[in-house]
Amino acid sequence: MKRLLPIFVLCGLLLGSRALAASAAVEHIILVGGPSLMAWEKYKKQPHDHWWANFVRAGRIRTEQIRAQDPGAQITWLVYKQGYVDRAPQEKQDLIGLIGTVRDKYNLKLIYFNKGDEVINYLNNGQPRNRVKIANFEFFGHSNAKCFMFDYSSAIESACKSWLHENEVTKIRRGIFTKNAVIKSWGCHTGESMSKKWLAAHGIPMWGVIGKTQYMMDELPVLSSKNGKWVTR
Repeated sequence: MKRLLPIFVLCGLLLGSRALAASAAVEHIILVGGPSLMAWEKYKKQPHDHWWANFVRAGRIRTEQIRAQDPGAQITWLVYKQGYVDRAPQEKQDLIGLIGTVRDKYNLKLIYFNKGDEVINYLNNGQPRNRVKIANFEFFGHSNAKCFMFDYSSAIESACKSWLHENEVTKIRRGIFTKNAVIKSWGCHTGESMSKKWLAAHGIPMWGVIGKTQYMMDELPVLSSKNGKWVTR
């Protein structure tokens, strides 16, 4: 028995280390909204989305940052598909195919959705959340103070039919995020209301902006309102 004891101990240590690794598994989720259409926006003094890839590009930059910190990170993109299908004729390009090249380059999981409920379902059930917690949940797209607007000014001028509203954040299960998870909306106005609802629902702050953000070509979105600021209230 004395000879066997070290083997048992070693097996126990190996099993324990594997269990620890499994419990430490995390997922990084990038939520990407769709662009507006020039059919509506061209009549405005300040049109939105001159470039179809505003949100895709920003998501890609953030993905590069996560990959630099952890080359083996598990990264998932949730992309509002219909917005890019509708914008494609305007661009005369296969936008879904172009988004697929980002998936291939960065070895990420790409999931398309059409309704906010699908986003909630993935957050809750896309992985076994008792083992795979969410370390990052970041949104790139149009938003107002109370919701993420996935198809703003696409199907309807200056409005949307697909969204995730602040009153729906309680449908997202509490406890599926890591204790120090980064929750952030890079859209406009989220910090004016939705961030507060998120904190109340999950006990984890959501970074959001008071005011507007401007999407850039080669950097993450920046504050664009005179008195704009980031908050986590």
